[in-house]
Parts: sequence; structure tokens; C-alpha cells
Amino acid sequence: MTTNKATLFFDGGCPLCSREISHYQKIDHAQRVNWVDIHADPEVLAPHGIEWIDAMKRIHLIDTQGQLQTGAYAFVSLWSQLPYYQWLAKLCAFPGIVPLMDWGYRHFADWRWKRRSEETCQI
Repeated sequence: MTTNKATLFFDGGCPLCSREISHYQKIDHAQRVNWVDIHADPEVLAPHGIEWIDAMKRIHLIDTQGQLQTGAYAFVSLWSQLPYYQWLAKLCAFPGIVPLMDWGYRHFADWRWKRRSEETCQI
């Protein structure tokens, strides 16, 4: 399924995530992304076959081709839709870049989830 917009699922209950997504939303003047806060509306994930806990632990995006992307792959797909970041998405096309970024993101996301679960952002 091809759509004209990407759909990004993010944890709006996390202050760090909210700040980053807010920045992206502000520069999305062409409204090329559907921004979906799964903390506020977890039911939106079910039609896409995405488990809430998985989406809370790792960012998810459905690209304009209808393909599900997670982690660094989701960020690269997001950046390709946003002004000022399209060059970064193109840079990530070099072999080995995104898998390396995804490895780093996976470790960061695990740390973020553990911290979120234990501290100020109680679920």
C-alpha cells in the first residue's frame, strides 16, 4: 500500500521523545508525516499489527510505501520526509551506515526504556 504520508508512532509520555518529535513537527511544513502519540492513544497500533510494548521500546514508522520501519531505519525514513534532514537521509544510504546506527539506537532505546520504566515517566 502506497500513501502520500509516512506515519510515525512515538512515545509522547517521554520528555526526551516529545522534545525531539516536537522539533520534527515544527519543520514539517508540508505535513508529510502523520504524527501519532501512542502514549495518548495506544489503540492506533492494533490495525497495523504493532504491539504497544514494542512501539514504546523502539520507534516505529510506516513509510510512504506502506512498509514498517523501526529504530534507525525509521529515523532515516522520517528524515527523508523532512526539510533540513533530507541530506542526512541521503548520507545514510552509504553501505553499513544504517545498520551501525541501528546498533547504537538499540542500545540507547534499551537504556531509555529501562530508565522510563523506573523513574519519572511511570507507565
